[in-house]
Amino acid sequence: MDFWNRLIGGSGSTSSTVNKQPPPMSPPQRLAKFKRHWQSLLHSWRNPREFDPSSQDQLRSHIKRLNELLAEEEKSSSPLCMNFCYEQQVFIALSKIGQTGSPGVIKECIAAFSTLIDNEDEEFSAQENFSQCLIKFLRKTSQKSHRSFEGEYVELLFSIAQKIRLSRNILPAWFTTRADDEGGRDYESLGPQQKFAGITNKDDFPLFYLLIDYVHHEGRVGDFARTGLLYIIEAASSSGDLEKWIVESDLATLMASGLGALYSQLGRKLAVNYPTADPPTILVLSDYSSCPLAFGAESSTSEDFQTHLETFLSYLIFWQDVLEHCRSAEVKQTLLDHFQVLFLQQLLYPSLLESSDLDGGSSVAVLTYVRVVLDTLEHPDIIHLILSYLMALPDETKAASAPSSPSVAKRRRSLDLLNKVTEMDDKPSPDLFNLVDLVLTSLKSKSQQTVSATLKLISTILRKHHPYTISTLLKVVPVPADTRSRTVGAHNKEMELFFSLVGDISEDGDVSEGYGEHLKDILGLLESHPCSMRVLGLKNSVFTRGAEDATELENQKFRDMYTHTILPNDPLLRSIVDLLENFFSNTVETNLTLTAVIVDLATCSFMRPEGWLLFDPTSYEFDNSDDDGDEWDQLEDAESELTHIMEDSDEQAYRRREKKRANDLKWANRQPRWANAPPILQAVEGLVSQVQAYRRVIPDLDDKLSERRRAFQFADELNDALLSSPLPQPTLPIRNPVLDSISAKNLMRPSSAHAPAPRSRQPSGGSGHSTPIPSSLMPNRSIMSTPSSARGLSPSADFARSPESPFNHHMLETTQRRIKVLQPGQAILHLPPPPEGESREGSVTGTETSPAAEDFVKVGEDFTLSHLLTNIMVLQEFVLELGALVQVRASLFGDLRFA
Repeated sequence: MDFWNRLIGGSGSTSSTVNKQPPPMSPPQRLAKFKRHWQSLLHSWRNPREFDPSSQDQLRSHIKRLNELLAEEEKSSSPLCMNFCYEQQVFIALSKIGQTGSPGVIKECIAAFSTLIDNEDEEFSAQENFSQCLIKFLRKTSQKSHRSFEGEYVELLFSIAQKIRLSRNILPAWFTTRADDEGGRDYESLGPQQKFAGITNKDDFPLFYLLIDYVHHEGRVGDFARTGLLYIIEAASSSGDLEKWIVESDLATLMASGLGALYSQLGRKLAVNYPTADPPTILVLSDYSSCPLAFGAESSTSEDFQTHLETFLSYLIFWQDVLEHCRSAEVKQTLLDHFQVLFLQQLLYPSLLESSDLDGGSSVAVLTYVRVVLDTLEHPDIIHLILSYLMALPDETKAASAPSSPSVAKRRRSLDLLNKVTEMDDKPSPDLFNLVDLVLTSLKSKSQQTVSATLKLISTILRKHHPYTISTLLKVVPVPADTRSRTVGAHNKEMELFFSLVGDISEDGDVSEGYGEHLKDILGLLESHPCSMRVLGLKNSVFTRGAEDATELENQKFRDMYTHTILPNDPLLRSIVDLLENFFSNTVETNLTLTAVIVDLATCSFMRPEGWLLFDPTSYEFDNSDDDGDEWDQLEDAESELTHIMEDSDEQAYRRREKKRANDLKWANRQPRWANAPPILQAVEGLVSQVQAYRRVIPDLDDKLSERRRAFQFADELNDALLSSPLPQPTLPIRNPVLDSISAKNLMRPSSAHAPAPRSRQPSGGSGHSTPIPSSLMPNRSIMSTPSSARGLSPSADFARSPESPFNHHMLETTQRRIKVLQPGQAILHLPPPPEGESREGSVTGTETSPAAEDFVKVGEDFTLSHLLTNIMVLQEFVLELGALVQVRASLFGDLRFA
């Protein structure tokens, strides 16, 4: 029976014997075994067999077993093996074995050193002989860099840096200054250029240079190296010698040169494209086609470009992390000086200066690179340095931050001398041609790629760094504190105008849901704007977050902000209006970024939208009857005041105040007549008139718009179904979110995907009043609401092309029918229809009829019907967004006057 049980694998005595675990070793037994392996290791190392590859395997096997015994000992309370390592100084032999060993031996030696460093009882890392042996091992093995142990190697460097950060008293074991020894160089004796470059003293702090060799690597290797270097720079704040050494060393030069090298890997020419396998739905339903690559240009979807961009941005974030963790003002200022000279002056600005709109993408490239830099960085010091230099703002850094140590003063003098040499070479500077000049020039380009890249950059600067646009990108005029604000009656009439425009574009659908989404998005944009802190008093805002680390100069830029508005002749505003007038012939991407710029212009709490977006209160006109009534109310107030003086009664005073309050509210609720239309609103009205003219030229336009809306709804439902499906998703092409101009679930705001989530509360202004929307407009108004899929990416182009897809029911016709661009023969401002029995007096144009097709002329360009339908939907959402912007601004910032 036992035979058969053993034959078929049954349970028996043999099976139980095999599964029985050996008893755990006692500490003395473990120590004895550790000594045996140690002696065997020394014997194999001292008596190698020539030409025998198995000798390296024996060394690796012995070291691996030592590591296993040390790991087992960590679970016990008797560190006999670790004591043996400390007494016998096993690290000396390990260092020598590893320097001549194979990759496998080196990997096991790294593990052994990591175990010794992590031990807190013996404090190996505080011994100078341990650090010297380990540094010799690290230097030698760095020359044999191998993928099999590269990750463990850098993690060992990180462990040492982490020890220095946690125990500053061990720093002398790893860092010693030998400036006065043989071979050292005296910083005082160097020339200006040598002082600026810094001294290379690898023997003073080898760990420092070993980490620098890996900070530009990708993945975990680069992450560990950068974090380790951050720990060392943070430790410099507690060591005057280390701080002085870092300032005088070539750290800043190496970091700035590395950043420049990564920037140089980016293509000089760029074409911003989208993956052909999975393009955004809104581009599928337009005249979008991939931009052809010029000679030497790169596509933004290429894997090589995406990898280079990601590496560059990760190193840029490392720069920011260094500035945030650095507690030494001297080290920080040295880094910023080198960032300006070696990166801004020698690389970024020359690429901006040499960019052209005629060579097939160099302007697109540099505008995109500047945008992603400004979109990635948050530290106020480096942002101030970039924008101040590229926009040629007055250099206030020197006056605001005087050097606090002799070393920084010497480096600053070296920088001044280098700048003088540069000026003598007659090299162009931002004083002659700067980023603002490039932006204004690029907006007039005939290339839609250039225009779109420029608009994205403008949107980023307006949204995140608005104080730097004053008197640079924008020509503004201060608004006095006693300037008249808009009245609630004017606000109600403006809201009626917005909803009437939306209804004139399309009367299919319901506006309430889409408008509610816009209200939430706009609320998040306004609350997250850096300039909103002073108005809203928000805690933990972007401004207050940087107040602790930001320089005094950066905080001053926000404190010096004043209420302003855009001048009518502002070049940027004129360019935006020109682009808006060509809305239907623009690409969809250009229109999305264009509308984002207009919204960003009005999100700053210090920017008054009156005069360029909304009607100027100084142009309000009222009916004579209202004016007479107002004068009569003023006479009654005067009589009441005289009565109050004669009869000092509390009841009469209360009645007088209530009557005055009622008269003020009645006056504020009057709806004015408008004389001068703001340029943005006038351009939007012209576009709505074009839609009405297209409706006469294309009889089935409304039906096509309904089909287009259903197509977006289908894409939205399919996308949601794929996202909620438990099945594995298909692998999509690489896509960098920094470069994406059309973000998921957002048709109008390509940049708001990075904005914070809006707060779940009703907006309220400082005046205590809420700004109403006329109830007759909201509930039952028949207006189209664009589904969320129109604001996002398509699930897959294959679904869109399938025979069962609703796309195909109308796409063939809409993509083949071509339409001439219509332009209005004259500017027509459309106002809401007057109530029944009343006439509209004092209208801007003096005409009561809707524009006819004869009022427009056809120009040479043309586009498909599909392109027109998509742009009409974008226009409608934009008008809804403007209405939401005006509504939330009035409530949040108290823009209205109720008296």
